[in-house]
Amino acid sequence: MFQRYFEKYTGFLRSLKAVYVVNNLFNAQKLAPNRRLYKQYHLKKSIFAPLGSRDFGGVHHPDVPWIDRPDALEALVQHPDFGSFKPDVQEKMKLFLQNGFMVLEGFYPPTDTDLLNAEVDHQLSSGQTGFNYTGRKIFNFFEKSALANERFFKNPELLQLLSFLLGKPVVPFQTLNFTHGSEQKAHSDSIHMTTEPPGYLIATWTALEDCSLENGPLFYYPGSHRLPYVTTEHYDSGNTLLTIGDDSNKRYEGKIAEVIAQNKLEKQYFLAKRGDVLIWHANLLHGGSPIIREGATRKSMVCHYFAEGVLCYHEISQRPAIIGPKLKAES
Repeated sequence: MFQRYFEKYTGFLRSLKAVYVVNNLFNAQKLAPNRRLYKQYHLKKSIFAPLGSRDFGGVHHPDVPWIDRPDALEALVQHPDFGSFKPDVQEKMKLFLQNGFMVLEGFYPPTDTDLLNAEVDHQLSSGQTGFNYTGRKIFNFFEKSALANERFFKNPELLQLLSFLLGKPVVPFQTLNFTHGSEQKAHSDSIHMTTEPPGYLIATWTALEDCSLENGPLFYYPGSHRLPYVTTEHYDSGNTLLTIGDDSNKRYEGKIAEVIAQNKLEKQYFLAKRGDVLIWHANLLHGGSPIIREGATRKSMVCHYFAEGVLCYHEISQRPAIIGPKLKAES
């Protein structure tokens, strides 16, 4: 109940670390597995306390995701399971290492996207679901829709591919559904959904309708996933003992704008067709373009997945990620 209320709340309390600690206490059972992980990563603090990159003292666990290692391409083609994927997917995985993303064209047929769009529209109009405090995102629609959960969020073919890319079984964490473009500035998902060791997060973005330059398409910066991770230690976040800082996210976006300019990164637009699925690396810089045509929709569904057995937290809000057993991928 507390968490559901907080999803729509936009006031001062969102900046207080104590509020998140209270939420952690309400989710004690779900956070209990972190006791073992805290011991593994030498964290001497309560599992209910604030958690951020500062707590690791700049020293990360040596378990680097294999896709981030210098020999990733060689390891990819020599992996015993690599040959189980279709030749076109094999080539896409090679490009994923280079660019930080890959596209599965037409992965979902029109019948699937039509059904999901109809279900989202129905639940919105009937009040069974709604947008969170951003006014743009429908948070965890999979909890209200068997179709969203089974066909999209926990699609067996996608789970197999994502687990292969991370080198560990993936744990489905959350979904975000959009009816309009996010218009979100460039960012890396790793600042919002962080892991120790870094890099054990992966995401999918499914186009539920065609995208054009008019309806605020997704954009990304190929190769940006190879840049160093940006944490609250790398910009003036305003983070203190008691608060996460005023406008920490906006300050972060300003820092990322500097990183893009300094590295002369080239923006590309994803003019997706309905049913296309974009898979991207935890550290790929991406965002949503401005909506040029007033009222234009850009229906889509985003899914985030953590790797099993790593420590997961949220760097901006300085809190451990709450992962319930019901979210784990079915075997």
